[in-house]
Amino acid sequence: MLDQVDTTTGRAASQEPESQVRARPKRDREATEGRLLEAARELFGEHGFDGVTVREIAAAADANVALVHRYFGSKAALFGAVLEGEYVLKRVILGEDDPAPLHLRLARHFVRQAYRGPASPVPRMLDRSVGNPEVQAILSEHMERLVIGPLVEQLGGGTEARARATLATTIIMGGGPIRRVAGFDPVLATDPERLTERVAAMFEAALAPFG
Repeated sequence: MLDQVDTTTGRAASQEPESQVRARPKRDREATEGRLLEAARELFGEHGFDGVTVREIAAAADANVALVHRYFGSKAALFGAVLEGEYVLKRVILGEDDPAPLHLRLARHFVRQAYRGPASPVPRMLDRSVGNPEVQAILSEHMERLVIGPLVEQLGGGTEARARATLATTIIMGGGPIRRVAGFDPVLATDPERLTERVAAMFEAALAPFG
């Protein structure tokens, strides 16, 4: 349908409300960012950070390669953005959705992730990328900001709190590699409630003050 002509200016007048016209570029950007993140997630998981180019990510997302730099700044920043979208652990640590004690919140999260299955390519993405110095810096920053730092804060701060937080983080992060190398079927055959109790005891011991 042709646009109507504004008789005062002689120009075509849009039939859409101005607010909708302004909103469209924002929606387009959000959609493109989403496609880029999903493409990066899959390609980093398949090939690792060094095995993928920005051009390949853009092509998989059906986007202009310049948009990767415009929206994210760099390939490394895009890698970090993919990780950012995967972290629900900070919400668990802060108790935003569960008022239970910290060790029990962590255990419930651990068991939920175990039964959810290896659907996410992010563990593979980390395994195949961790040797890159840029990735190491990103992982270090994310681990501090989203896991260890919040744990330290929950434990009251200080050197001992950091040691306890790091020990608990070892339990959190160690399940992935073991699962991929040795399998997790014997663990998953356990009753979920009994498994949660056992894992909760592990976290409780890790987080307890050193005596």
